Amino acid sequence: MKLRYFSHSAFQITCDDGVKILIDPFFNNNPTSPVRAEDVEADYILISHGHWDHLGDTLSIAQRCNALCICENELGQYLSAKGLNVHRMHIGGAFKFDFGRIKLTQALHSSVTPDNVCHGTPTGFVITINGKSLYHTGDTGLFSDMKLIGQLNKIHTMLVPIGDNFTMGIDDAAMACDFVRPVQAIPMHYNTFDVIRANPEAFCTKITANGIECKIINFGDQISI
Repeated sequence: MKLRYFSHSAFQITCDDGVKILIDPFFNNNPTSPVRAEDVEADYILISHGHWDHLGDTLSIAQRCNALCICENELGQYLSAKGLNVHRMHIGGAFKFDFGRIKLTQALHSSVTPDNVCHGTPTGFVITINGKSLYHTGDTGLFSDMKLIGQLNKIHTMLVPIGDNFTMGIDDAAMACDFVRPVQAIPMHYNTFDVIRANPEAFCTKITANGIECKIINFGDQISI
């Protein structure tokens, strides 16, 4: 499968059969995004929480592509009320979709939609496709149960925020990787705004010293997993 990074926490997974999965599709109001929402296709959209910079362009993309939105229960109710096709889940639960399996994890953050209403709890995702698991942590602080997530799911690729202020900074993100012990980690949620400026190379130095491969993906670029 292919993994493309658009900046902030927005990624696209393209499966070997062509199925496209968007995660936190924040494009049109994102000063670092290399694409517009209308340039992106999706069969599925995963939304970690309701903040405007993660819910992003979900509505327009889901309507145009008839995509299935996958998210936490109350956020799913909010999106269903707007006419979107939604599969609602909750933390600790997993479901097998046509492309693979998704399990929701906790994330230490909040979840308020652009109308300033709290809709459920923030989440991360463990996405398993063809036996390979990718962990998108969502917006989160460090928590020790990440060790269990790593032990139970054998994570290959971990997408981890490093921008500090709203999420983990570099030191905590490096410890999170040490807890999970993925094969490789990819930094995210940094340099979108001045308040979350961070040096991904400094993050890489810390985790490679602990035996974890680090990959920095330039905004808009794609790698194979």
